[in-house]
Amino acid sequence: MRTRTLFLSALSGAALLAAALPATAVADGESPVGAAELLAKVKNCAPVSQGKYRTDQSAAAATVPVCGTDEVVFWEADMDIDCDGQVSTACNTRTDPSFQPQTAFQGSDGKYLDSSKVPYVVVPGPGPLWNYTTSGIKGGGVVAVIHGDKVRYAVVGDTGPTGIIGEGSYALAQSLGIDPDPKTGGTPSGVTYILFRNSKASPIESPAAAVSAGEALARKFAGQA
Repeated sequence: MRTRTLFLSALSGAALLAAALPATAVADGESPVGAAELLAKVKNCAPVSQGKYRTDQSAAAATVPVCGTDEVVFWEADMDIDCDGQVSTACNTRTDPSFQPQTAFQGSDGKYLDSSKVPYVVVPGPGPLWNYTTSGIKGGGVVAVIHGDKVRYAVVGDTGPTGIIGEGSYALAQSLGIDPDPKTGGTPSGVTYILFRNSKASPIESPAAAVSAGEALARKFAGQA
């Protein structure tokens, strides 16, 4: 759900630790798959969406298609910051005038996700352009997110407007070195989202589970498995 908040002068130690997990953990002791290797696999777009998405409500034109292969769906867009879900020091009604206390998907404990701790991606809600469920994408599905030379692993954690694309959680942005402030942060372009079909991290609220599953899926996708 697309939101904005005021600048935060401090972050909790727990949020910092959780955000750091995707940056450092490596599954099975093997070297992680690099950004260049993954980007080489998504150079060509075979559209699965019935048209293109805007990156923001105010965008003058729709420019972003959802593309697909047998293993993944992917797109390149901006990153706006989603700060919804559980109340935290970073995300609450005081720091975010548009704060909503729920996410589309819940953790294994039945609670909504915590944007300040869980690296997650927002997918467009089902609509005339694309219905993510028909592409094997579901809540908790594993995502590789690339910004510059950084690859971070996340889950599908929330849904947004049916005609807008390009959004991630506070924790995901922070792990990518993107300003996580939902009001002034984010980045206007250059983020690639690769969603692995028919995948799921368990439990979905665990950053380490996303890394473990993501590394294995990325190695297979890059032909290294």
